[in-house]
Amino acid sequence: MGVGSPIMDLLALVDDSVLVSVGGAKGGMEMMDAATMDRWIEALPGQVVTVPGGSASNTVGAMARLGVSAALLGKLGDDETSRHYSEKFLSLGGSSARFKVGKGRNARCLSLVTPDSQRTMRTDLGAAATLSPDEILPADFVGVRHVHIEGYVLFNRDLFVRVLKLAKAVGCTVSLDLASFEVVGAAKDILPTLLKEHVDIVFANEDESSAFFGKTEDYRSHALTFSESCRIAAVKVGKKGAHVASEGKIHDVAPLLVEKPVDTTGAGDLWAAGFLTGWLRGHDLPQCGRYGSILGAEIVRVLGAAIPEERWPEIKKHF
Repeated sequence: MGVGSPIMDLLALVDDSVLVSVGGAKGGMEMMDAATMDRWIEALPGQVVTVPGGSASNTVGAMARLGVSAALLGKLGDDETSRHYSEKFLSLGGSSARFKVGKGRNARCLSLVTPDSQRTMRTDLGAAATLSPDEILPADFVGVRHVHIEGYVLFNRDLFVRVLKLAKAVGCTVSLDLASFEVVGAAKDILPTLLKEHVDIVFANEDESSAFFGKTEDYRSHALTFSESCRIAAVKVGKKGAHVASEGKIHDVAPLLVEKPVDTTGAGDLWAAGFLTGWLRGHDLPQCGRYGSILGAEIVRVLGAAIPEERWPEIKKHF
């Protein structure tokens, strides 16, 4: 079961000059209110593509396509976007039984993709932001073996702790995707304890890892140090592959290079989907990493975090 916000992604190809107007760090994620987002969408020069997204949703949705029994715990709004989102998640093979439903607009994320394939995100959480710890019930965890939490949940610490408590109460293993360097910065005071006491697998990319350890590029060392707290740590380094560490051992995962990447949106989420699918099926860590690389390479070929329908039959052969 994934835990996170069911966000509709609004994707646009832009020049770097647009980011100057938006402000903030390139490649990061910042919050934006609904009215401001509407104004930005209207002002964008090109077409805006709408694709269901959200970090945990991207991960468990891809796992569902690979035959894993998968669900998402998050809060939808009460609008046409919400209904479209739910229908799309069901079409992937996921379960909507753990969706909560609120009032107002569904969560949206404006993803500005520059020519270097980097994405800079501005998010309006809408109804998803109203998910309270009291709405997370023991019944949501019945029959669940593993819980995958997106790092953005750390912005609501009481909610995050509630999820961890109920997951561990029924014996679930837990993975955490750190999600963004802003998340790491905001939660740096509690992350070491959470990783050591509650998390079995941690996923981080270069920016998130550097934010946690300081500005250094020794990502192999980062993975090993992470794994001193968690059972397994995966530090993804883009086109250079990934480093997976466990019990003092490090595995370097070779990348599957893509000649002309289009968009990195969802690359980390899909990498986690491949890895977790392999791990839940009992494969060794190098093979789990290879599964991650397969999905990561697939998703950067397209705009958005949804692998085209026609690609899945070929992908499944590798699994």
